[in-house]
Amino acid sequence: MTENCLFCGIVAGSIPSQQVAENERAIAFMDINPATRGHLLVVPRVHSTDLRETTAEDLTAATLLAQSLVSRVIERLDADGANLLSCIGADAWQSVFHTHLHVVPRYKDDPLQLPWHPTPGDVNVIAETAAELRL
Repeated sequence: MTENCLFCGIVAGSIPSQQVAENERAIAFMDINPATRGHLLVVPRVHSTDLRETTAEDLTAATLLAQSLVSRVIERLDADGANLLSCIGADAWQSVFHTHLHVVPRYKDDPLQLPWHPTPGDVNVIAETAAELRL
């Protein structure tokens, strides 16, 4: 647990939340600033700032819990789909610096939109970038 971490407080039970599910290494609770009805957060019980610091075991547990919740929101809330999102860094919209996955139910007429406009990329730049990323 890290002092002054909102999600560590929720995991510890010192900050109230609407917990929905849990496993040995992760918990899921309702987001208090929901993007859509049923928006959930899944967090590892052990503090890490983001996915880069999370252990493989904690990330696996959180991802499996998120997977089960995606099915649950589609079935029980009659969602048309779901987004699974992890923000890493303030410039990528991370606002709480404890690893977490957003499970956002999607509905046909909800107000959410893609944050970018997909357009064809330059094939040479794509190939050069792929070369930089290969092992």
